[in-house]
Amino acid sequence: LLKFWALIDEILNAVLFLLIGLEVVTIPWDPRLIALGFAAIPLVLLARGLAVVAPLAVLRPILSLGRLAPLTLIWGGLRGGISVALALGLPDGPARSIALAATYIVVLFSVIVQGGTIERVLDRARRDEPKS
Repeated sequence: LLKFWALIDEILNAVLFLLIGLEVVTIPWDPRLIALGFAAIPLVLLARGLAVVAPLAVLRPILSLGRLAPLTLIWGGLRGGISVALALGLPDGPARSIALAATYIVVLFSVIVQGGTIERVLDRARRDEPKS
């Protein structure tokens, strides 16, 4: 049963990204939108950092976490199809193009860069863990 739902998840994600690809070609090609999208990347990482570090500061005495746990949680917070689908659901207007371009660039960065390097981050975190 688990394999069935995993297959359904993969199929729905493929359909979602196909629809996203069809919609993205309608976004006007404006260098300012691309610049805003790239400017959003550090802002999203900063927001993720605050959302991870604040609770960990409170929970650190209770939890036994390695020194690199916050970095792993921040870098592992991948964004994907749901983010773009939400941006696609915005009503037409000037803000929609900005939100859609920024979201799409952040998702691409997340999937390609963060997803492509998370294994190295986790390897480093494992090496940092105390041996028991």
